[in-house]
Amino acid sequence: MVDITLHELSKIVNGKLKGDGNYVFNRIAIDSRRLVVPIDTLFVALVGVNNNGHTFIKDLIDKGVRCFLVSEASNLYQKFGNCGFIQVSDTLKALQALARYRRNLIQYPILAITGSNGKTIIKEWIVQLLEHSFLLSRSPRSYNSQVGVPLSLWMLESDVDLGVIEAGISLPNEMSCLQKAIHPNWGLISNIGEAHQENFKSLEHKLNEKLKLFESCEIIFCCADQINVFNAIQNQFANQKLVTWGRSDWCDLQLIKSEQRKNQLILSLKWKDKIFDVELPFSDLASLENAMHAMLVALFMGVEISLLINNAYKFKSVSMRLEQKEGINQCVIINDSYSSDLNSLEVALDFLNQQAIQYDMSRAVVLSDIYQSGIKAPELYQRVVHLLNSKGVLKVIGVGADIQKYANLFPNDSLFYASTDELINSGVLTSLHKNVILVKGARDFLFERVVERLEFKHHQTVMEVNLNALVHNINSFRSLLKPETKILAMVKAFSYGSGSFEIASVLQHHKIDYLGVAYADEGMELRRSGISLPIMVMNPEKSSFAMMLEYQLEPEIYSFNVLRDFVDVVKSQGLVDVPIHIKVDSGMYRLGFLPDEMQSLAEELNLGGCLRVKSVFSHLVGSEDAVHDAFTQQQIAVFTSFSNDLEAKIGYPFLKHLLNSSGVERFPAAQFDMVRLGIGMYGIQATSKLVLMNVATLKTYVSQVKQVQSGETIGYGRRGRISGAGQIAIIPIGYADGLDRRLGNGVGTVLLNSQLVPIVGSVCMDMCMIDITGIEVVDGDEVIVFGDDIPVWKISEAIGTIPYEVLTGISRRVKRVYYME
Repeated sequence: MVDITLHELSKIVNGKLKGDGNYVFNRIAIDSRRLVVPIDTLFVALVGVNNNGHTFIKDLIDKGVRCFLVSEASNLYQKFGNCGFIQVSDTLKALQALARYRRNLIQYPILAITGSNGKTIIKEWIVQLLEHSFLLSRSPRSYNSQVGVPLSLWMLESDVDLGVIEAGISLPNEMSCLQKAIHPNWGLISNIGEAHQENFKSLEHKLNEKLKLFESCEIIFCCADQINVFNAIQNQFANQKLVTWGRSDWCDLQLIKSEQRKNQLILSLKWKDKIFDVELPFSDLASLENAMHAMLVALFMGVEISLLINNAYKFKSVSMRLEQKEGINQCVIINDSYSSDLNSLEVALDFLNQQAIQYDMSRAVVLSDIYQSGIKAPELYQRVVHLLNSKGVLKVIGVGADIQKYANLFPNDSLFYASTDELINSGVLTSLHKNVILVKGARDFLFERVVERLEFKHHQTVMEVNLNALVHNINSFRSLLKPETKILAMVKAFSYGSGSFEIASVLQHHKIDYLGVAYADEGMELRRSGISLPIMVMNPEKSSFAMMLEYQLEPEIYSFNVLRDFVDVVKSQGLVDVPIHIKVDSGMYRLGFLPDEMQSLAEELNLGGCLRVKSVFSHLVGSEDAVHDAFTQQQIAVFTSFSNDLEAKIGYPFLKHLLNSSGVERFPAAQFDMVRLGIGMYGIQATSKLVLMNVATLKTYVSQVKQVQSGETIGYGRRGRISGAGQIAIIPIGYADGLDRRLGNGVGTVLLNSQLVPIVGSVCMDMCMIDITGIEVVDGDEVIVFGDDIPVWKISEAIGTIPYEVLTGISRRVKRVYYME
């Protein structure tokens, strides 16, 4: 913590001092709601598009702030004579100048991390690998912007071994400002992708902008397999030391092999002639990339391989924001159980304070020992108590030997426990009532168990959507594609029942090229939710054409009438080169142009002059079944002839796509330019070529358990019977939720306490009954309708339908819960 007077600040930022220059500050605030110790705080009045910090100055003075960095209203010091103001032309630039001053006081090396994705996760995983061997200080969460970086630098501790800072940009020339502030000794770039691409001319332009961060670096960490990144670094930083990971044997850290297992990756690695295996608790490729970067830094810093193996296995997923949950006894839980350091504690307490004000509740904190702070324990816990007091925390529950030693510093009614087990067994957690509770702990304390005890358990029917599994499945299909083959992902019918926006957002993040929807309103909903990917509308209606143009949706054109109607609307708006997608009927006899209509279609397209064919495609009839292979090959031939002839007639190239999920697996030679993934993304496949993961799990719970006497009947029409006397359970899911009525009377089964049990009697609108005779069951027990152990295809097979119908039939009234580890 650095103390600076306003006299000193005026010289650092080259500003004009107005008022009392003897005030001292050691904290910085840019948000009037986030004050810890007002008298010690400098408020920086930033001016943005929607907010002007100067408007909050009077309120801040009333709260006790006395130090201000301003860019206007030079007569403020006359109104508030008991304060000090430093006036500058640009408060953001002055804040960055103050950060540069702070940086110059730091003697230890700073590692700066940039890239399009993964910066925060890599930073946190580096800390998880190093925290038992080194003293570290890092930027809180994702403080990586033009404002976040200066705040991060200011919060770095003075006496540690390494500082870790993120740096992100969204505009050209921003990185130069961050580089001057951070002046890193070491640099790491995660990757380069499409994030924030709209403000850059090309990926190369954005890459070069990001690499400006490394101008002062002695060492640069990167992935040698990312050829464009690696070549750019080699060309621009010939005199710096490069430390690399990749699959080539010349890399410092070689990835010899990676094996995907269910929810895990097994990596075979080589470092300095030592070959060893690392097990990661994740199965997606993004986590592989992030983990390799983190392990590269840790090994370079001398972490023992045995320690690295142990800590990598314990990698925790990183929440990008504080998680708020409904708690027991009318409490609100703020879950920040993956890390514990002074800077992130201050950020978390800010959030706790806001929520306590919003809910009008008392504040409570469950806090573990704080590791690797670089501050001697007495001073550390004095500062912790100071923070807690400043936010009005009345209840403190401390866990750990260190914090227990300084119990006398905390409020008198604070409670302390040597371990998490001791806390849980004490029963004190269930005594908390009407509190906003911050759970903040170092990962070794496993505070997720505390959160689990405090969280209110909702008993309801939900469909859980595993986004990790979705990404795994997409990447599995990608492994069968040529590098240049694009992917169109179908998100029609509420993304096969899994939720449109949430699924589309993940697909966009993982660089899917196109989305497909059934109707224009689905596409408009995605646009309003912020989805920017190209979207094809498979069943466009004339009444929606104008809105499709407004929302930049691209229609499937399947007939001359649709083509002419769309041309009329396009011409009425004076538009040109509007993208369309031509549907070919290659043998399904559904929508589409027949082969003998190609010539007329080409003539109309050439005459129209306002449209641009973006793609031509067709549907396969039976790509999943070998019995239809001859017909599939006939369809491929028809489509190839039609699309090639049309391309020649209109005089420019377009994308061609024919394969669906099963076609990708069974007909790899017919990839053309793009493929369409649908049901396969959700783990349902035609062959065993790929190891796909289940994405959707439909679960409910036991509402009531009942004894049934011998000879009694169950449900409507007295159709349900069990053998002799027994037990049934009622579960709150019925045909209005999407549970097909054909599953009644013993046809369908559900999973309860690891056992398959039959549905007995008719499926009702909102509930059904299951035979639990001989099984120990209580109210509230979880019931799985479909998921990992009851695949959707088994349900569809039981009632003579297809998995599509089962998934899309789940009602929107069933809550979707999305998770990604």
